[in-house]
Amino acid sequence: MPNINFQRRKIITSGIVALGASCFPSLAMAALVQNKPRELVLNNLHTGEILHSQYFDGNNYLTSELNKLNHICRDFRQNEMIDMDKQLFDQITAIQEIIGSKAQVQIISGYRSPATNHMLSTKSSAVAKKSNHMLGKAMDFRLEGVPLIEVRKVALSLKAGGVGYYPKSDFLHIDTAQFRSWG
Repeated sequence: MPNINFQRRKIITSGIVALGASCFPSLAMAALVQNKPRELVLNNLHTGEILHSQYFDGNNYLTSELNKLNHICRDFRQNEMIDMDKQLFDQITAIQEIIGSKAQVQIISGYRSPATNHMLSTKSSAVAKKSNHMLGKAMDFRLEGVPLIEVRKVALSLKAGGVGYYPKSDFLHIDTAQFRSWG
């Protein structure tokens, strides 16, 4: 019986799924996460909080779990939160599904209050003055132990929103606005 390299097969399969996703992005993402439970393990690197959440049970989004996700994604500087766009969590779930990883999602930035966003935009030209973070429609993150370039390739293949690549700062930005990319 031939020796099968499962890691190689996993990489090839991920590539095929990503290629298919790039052809029909919205349908592909929906198919990846449709009708099955969705769970994430998130770590807010600024607060040290860790949350394991099954936020979708296969049929419905779970309000109590979405509230926990909103809390961990809050603006820790102002201690304010907003209802985050569920599609962000679905995008991350789809990314993990394609990669074949349940790695911890390390949150760099979720919701940003207008005050925090203004403060950050005065310190860096990379912070948009009308950021989707202020609407709960953006997240800066990385997946523990997964090369950032791999996460970027998969996020781009979904064409589900904005994708910003910040390799020097070791994070990826995704949002639920119109598809575009930078970095």
